[in-house]
Amino acid sequence: MWPTPVTLGGQHVVLAPLSMDHHDALQAASASGQMHRLWYTSIPSADGMKAEIERRLSLQAAGSMLPFTVLTPAGKAVGMTTYMNIDAATKRVEIGSTWYAPEVQRGPLNTEAKRLLLAHAFDDLDCVAVEFRTHFINHQSRRAIERLGAKLDGVLRNHMRMADGTLRDTAVYSILSNEWPMVRSHLTWQLEKPRD
Repeated sequence: MWPTPVTLGGQHVVLAPLSMDHHDALQAASASGQMHRLWYTSIPSADGMKAEIERRLSLQAAGSMLPFTVLTPAGKAVGMTTYMNIDAATKRVEIGSTWYAPEVQRGPLNTEAKRLLLAHAFDDLDCVAVEFRTHFINHQSRRAIERLGAKLDGVLRNHMRMADGTLRDTAVYSILSNEWPMVRSHLTWQLEKPRD
């Protein structure tokens, strides 16, 4: 199995292997913002959390996903993220299926989580590229991906069907291994710069 489960920790976030032990806290995090109502993304509802954890763990068992629970440094579960669309032969992963409780959005947690995932992918797993995908119309997600330093590869038109039946155009971004040193410096600066 590549990659294998790992815990990644920083000053603002801990990424721990997803476990059913996180169920109740993830339920509360999902319910806190009613985010599952956003039509252009797929965030599990509180009622659907058990099924979502089971789905992600089954994909891990199949070797196509490595799911994490996103925790505050104090150990409170506030979201989920994954390595997905794993290509062990080429050494490529996508960082995706990410969601956070509203209380930790637009802060250092996401920046550090992405820096930890990218560092592990490039420095430990020797990936040649890391990909990000989002709904073309999810402007908040696209801006966040672009702030990381990822470049737009293109848009997959009518790429997938959403829960409401609409077809999603998917914006595909990536960071290549040779771009990682610049991206790492940028993310480090983002985390260390003075906050207003």
